[in-house]
Amino acid sequence: MIFLFPYYPFYVLFLIMKKILIIRFSSIGDIVLTSPIIRCIKLQTDVELHFLTKKEYSIILESNPYIDKLVFFNTLKLTLKALRLEDYDIIIDLQNNMRSFWLKLNLRATALSVCKGNWAKFFYINFGINYLKDHVVDRYFKTVKNINVVNDCQGLEYFLGSNINIDFDVQKRFIAWSIGGTYEQKTLSKEQIIEVCNNLSIPIVLLGGDNEKAIGSQIIKESINKSIVNFCGHLSLDESAYLIQKSCLVLTNDTGLMHIAACFKKIIISFWGCTKPPLGFSPYITDEQSVQIVFQPLSRACSKHGSSCRLTEKGCVKNISANQILEVLHKSI
Repeated sequence: MIFLFPYYPFYVLFLIMKKILIIRFSSIGDIVLTSPIIRCIKLQTDVELHFLTKKEYSIILESNPYIDKLVFFNTLKLTLKALRLEDYDIIIDLQNNMRSFWLKLNLRATALSVCKGNWAKFFYINFGINYLKDHVVDRYFKTVKNINVVNDCQGLEYFLGSNINIDFDVQKRFIAWSIGGTYEQKTLSKEQIIEVCNNLSIPIVLLGGDNEKAIGSQIIKESINKSIVNFCGHLSLDESAYLIQKSCLVLTNDTGLMHIAACFKKIIISFWGCTKPPLGFSPYITDEQSVQIVFQPLSRACSKHGSSCRLTEKGCVKNISANQILEVLHKSI
């Protein structure tokens, strides 16, 4: 979808554009997935590049050398007031919701909006008819094709800040396991994780937020593997990313840390149930040994964001067996 305020032919716009605003309000994984388009816009054009997001996600972008200015969403009125002072030539809307639409409508700039493929997602989830042929990163690049920005196929990036302080020896080989998720239906159970850990001797670090702190402690208490460290709720996002970078392999649900692992080209073993890779949010350009373990009785996803399951109340990802995971693991470590 393209909005023109005012209208310029794109060949003219490409010549005169000086300042671009990218809009993506949330969340961790979705913002990480914008990193290729940030890099390619900056390296392939001579523009000043700004990025509008929510303050709580600033850590993802504040060390990115390709962004000239971060703008934080406040209220619609205050955000619009701040944006009007910038006089943008182009707005690239990678959020494409009512808030971003209202901002575009009230700013005198050419706006390019990502096609989210909601109808295609509807047919895939409800009828199993898959019209979703590309990754969300590729959809982002289709949005900017008219301003001559192309995918360099270098994958995702995450730039670590300098404030990293972790009491852990990263020189030894270890596995990073991201045990969290936006919804319980997207996460492996405590019992699945413990069974896998019990059959491993390599050190394991558990990663997640405050919501995973308790389950991390229970895993350590109930597992016979005494080389597990629970970092859930104890690290900043940068520190979690640092451990992922230093790990030999990453185990993960469909979550933001999975995409951060892709930034560092790690071997990723990811677990899928209510969401499925064809929705377009699988790990992007990863190590060739990466594996997606998908619960298969239904080839289609249960829901768009994984908040509900067709088969079980707690999510069909919990039907993935520990033996499946261990079989893949033993080939990779």
